[in-house]
Amino acid sequence: MKSSANSQGGVSLTRIRKLRASEAEAFRAARPKSEAAAGKGIAGFFGGVPMHWMNDWPTPFPVVVDRAKGAVIVDIDGIGLDDFCLGDTGSMFGHSPPPVARAIRRQAGRGLTYMLPDEDTLVLGKLLSERFGLPEWQIATTATDANRFALRVARAVTGRPKILVFNGCYHGSVDETMVRLVDGRPANRPGLAGEFRDLTETTKIVEFNDIPALEKVLAGKDIACVITEPVLTNSCMVLPDPGFHDALRRLTRKAGTLLLIDETHTISTGPGGYTGRYGLEPDLFVLGKPIAGGVPASVWGMGADVARRYRAYNARKEPGYSGMGTTLSANPLQFAAMRATLEEVMTEVNYAHMERLAERLETGLEAAIAMHRLPWHVARVGARVEFICAKGPLRNGSEAEAAHAPALEAAIHVALVNRGVLIAPFHNMMLISPATTKRQVDRLVAAFGEVAALLLA
Repeated sequence: MKSSANSQGGVSLTRIRKLRASEAEAFRAARPKSEAAAGKGIAGFFGGVPMHWMNDWPTPFPVVVDRAKGAVIVDIDGIGLDDFCLGDTGSMFGHSPPPVARAIRRQAGRGLTYMLPDEDTLVLGKLLSERFGLPEWQIATTATDANRFALRVARAVTGRPKILVFNGCYHGSVDETMVRLVDGRPANRPGLAGEFRDLTETTKIVEFNDIPALEKVLAGKDIACVITEPVLTNSCMVLPDPGFHDALRRLTRKAGTLLLIDETHTISTGPGGYTGRYGLEPDLFVLGKPIAGGVPASVWGMGADVARRYRAYNARKEPGYSGMGTTLSANPLQFAAMRATLEEVMTEVNYAHMERLAERLETGLEAAIAMHRLPWHVARVGARVEFICAKGPLRNGSEAEAAHAPALEAAIHVALVNRGVLIAPFHNMMLISPATTKRQVDRLVAAFGEVAALLLA
């Protein structure tokens, strides 16, 4: 059942509004300290918050956090929340993993930034190569930065101006990826602040899983790079069709186009990401968010051929600023936290625990959906789980956009918070960390079932 003027996800808008209102009232009543601190905005910050998307949480005002540890957040009203959002992947391995916390404490007394390598650096390069398969790496601060820099390299070594993205993609705030398909035609995404360019002039876009459309666009041989997640994640989750990634790799090679795999969200799949689990062969590889256990950091890697071509390009280009790099990138705090994360946190044992509980969560949510006869489905990639308020599976970005049910999802989110569970605010994403327990998963499933029953009462 699709959304209509009177319903979303098979639930009447009247019922959704009533639930949202009653849950908002309960949220306010339980959090007088958070409301006093943030209910009218936090003084000194534009929009009342230090980053604008903090106002995008569906709760009446943001929860003001006192502390977080493992898979639990405690707010200033003393209320504990089982955290399945985990900083929207930034804390995918739990809040303050002990090895990372120890590394930060050790490095804090030895200097936080000095634009030079240290002893952790001597180990880190080898760790990245061994873990993710590409031989040469660079450090940045966010996945957005890493994607920007990698795309510059792709254009430099190919001499081509254009890139290709899939409709519904997410690569941080990289400008040229901010395009979409509207009635089959490319267009800038709505809402871009201060955008004065037509991004579709240098960005081509096709639907995920559409191999014929991909082949047709690549045939022009003017595409420097295809940038993609292995699974579309920041919309309603879209999994690749069988054979899609094989075709993507074959067609990009045929066209002389580089392939950039952005694993920032799909690192939930395993220690080597989706790339390692399924044997993908990218020319460029990006990973941000959880790579340093919550410390802002990202990495981008190059295959041997790309690195060779980029060295040749640098040897012949005129001197001057490359347009890549930021002063605080590649600092020793990042090195220490990344080394600890790779060596002691992103382990096979931890991933096995995460996968096992993610499967339990997936099964529990599917059972609740079936019991209440809701036209919804569940998608999962490793430790990343999402319930989608529409029938599935979804095959592309247009279907994902149509499946989005913002009013319904917001009501569910607030209701779950009131039952002690926090999920991602921008979509219905839930992550399992090494610190997550079976009891927490079961509480989430129970809360989800209770909210579903209220929606259909």
